[in-house]
Amino acid sequence: MKNNKGQNIPLSILDLVPVLASSTPADSFRNSLNLAQKAEEFGYKRFWMSEHHNLEGVASSATVVLIGYIAAHTKKIRVGSGGIMLPNHAPLVVAEQFGTLETMYPGRIDLGLGRAPGTDPLTSMALRRDIRETVDDFPKNVVELRNYFTNEHPGRVNAVPGKGLDVPIWLLGSSTFSAQLAGMLGLPFAFASHFAPGLLQPALEIYRESFQPSSQLAQPYTMACVNVVAADTDEEANYLASSLYAFFLNVVRGTSFPLNAPVDDFDAIWNENEKFAVQQMLKYNFTGSTATVEKQIKSFIEQTVVDELMVISNIYDHNARVRSYEILLQLN
Repeated sequence: MKNNKGQNIPLSILDLVPVLASSTPADSFRNSLNLAQKAEEFGYKRFWMSEHHNLEGVASSATVVLIGYIAAHTKKIRVGSGGIMLPNHAPLVVAEQFGTLETMYPGRIDLGLGRAPGTDPLTSMALRRDIRETVDDFPKNVVELRNYFTNEHPGRVNAVPGKGLDVPIWLLGSSTFSAQLAGMLGLPFAFASHFAPGLLQPALEIYRESFQPSSQLAQPYTMACVNVVAADTDEEANYLASSLYAFFLNVVRGTSFPLNAPVDDFDAIWNENEKFAVQQMLKYNFTGSTATVEKQIKSFIEQTVVDELMVISNIYDHNARVRSYEILLQLN
């Protein structure tokens, strides 16, 4: 897939480590590792996992542990967080964890940071963090975390390992707040358009307008995450996508269940209001055969002019999920 300048757009993967109905988290870990190995074989640039808590259908809560697991069993693909929810953690601990990962797997670790807690208020309290304070402290905590990786950190506290290591920091967001902060700090920016599409274009514009070069980045670098369900035919893809609808219907209903198998008629499951809400969240859901998905993604890249595309495919059948990513790379 090429951008407006005729250059290839790097493709990456976001994996929530989905727990399937009638399976276990152990099965999810094995599936994610297999997907990462296939992604490396196909030619994907990054394999990221996101921190979530108290969700029956998502097994990526111990994100740092899983990053190490994936990195240990792959060879060259970049592995990282999409993202670590900084309000849940002390910046020093994050610096030490990712400093350790970078030391073990040099040149392959990315640190994506999110401003939200990635869970509900009750679970936030169980994480032993006062979210009301730490969300507001996000800019200060990002700067503190970044400083732990430098050799010029003025404090007496050092991240060991961590100090002096090149761990690229990304800011992630679903609004304009992190976009502006990423621009001001000269960091790459990734937008969560796979579930919050409404502010994608304003966030990208604000990021580019506010960008200041830094030691990490000389010019703006943007990535957008989108949902893709690709299959050999449009009919098969639309059938597989019903599992994705079920995943987002959980969000709308405030429920938490493992990822369900696809169904023929999803209209029998949701009502019109729920269908509308899910469709709004899935504005950037590209579903279909190779030709159909190629047309959709080309249009998206032309509109957004992003530098990189990150893809998430919530597909129940693991082989079909791997196949979806394989089809997507054939477009590149």
